[in-house]
Amino acid sequence: MNIKSNTYHHGNLRAELLKAAMGILDESGIEAVTIRQVARKAGVGHSAPANHFAGKRALLTQLAIDTFISLGDIIKSELRAAPHGLSEKVQIFTDTLIEFGLSQPNRFRLLWRRDYLDNDNKELNSAMDVIYDELLAALATGNTGNTGKVCNVSIESKAIALWSMLQGYVTMRIDGNLEPKKDEVSGKDRQQAIVDVLLQGILE
Repeated sequence: MNIKSNTYHHGNLRAELLKAAMGILDESGIEAVTIRQVARKAGVGHSAPANHFAGKRALLTQLAIDTFISLGDIIKSELRAAPHGLSEKVQIFTDTLIEFGLSQPNRFRLLWRRDYLDNDNKELNSAMDVIYDELLAALATGNTGNTGKVCNVSIESKAIALWSMLQGYVTMRIDGNLEPKKDEVSGKDRQQAIVDVLLQGILE
């Protein structure tokens, strides 16, 4: 193998390692991301990553941080351009998350594999909170339903209900347990129809 470690400046080797790791993750999944494989793909000696990552957990944690930040930026941008209504904001949030999960399934899986990540990492938790806080803010847009009555559960409970549904739906789609069909009554895409069902509970 042609080792290229001496061609990297100290500052960009870390970026090259992360790029290589993300490539392996996208192609082959979480289990395939190893320090040795990342070094090989980056074209450096197998000991080179040790200067930047203590081990596989540290490397995967940084990949998760980068992914959360990227996804958070997309969600924030989409929501800022959205209409002000609760249903529109929730639909945009869910569409963005579902589209990400289906187009980047291995990155999506990594975000929730807490057994592979450093759960005490402050940067990781902060990046994760950005997305959750955006959901809470979207749900805070409307606290009353069509009857004018205040919904008798907290915004936190609404967020957990929506997040759980999205997590389950995307996972089942990725695993091939659900197909992208349309609702048999409304004709809407299934992912929009199931959000409608939940919104009825939130608004009424």
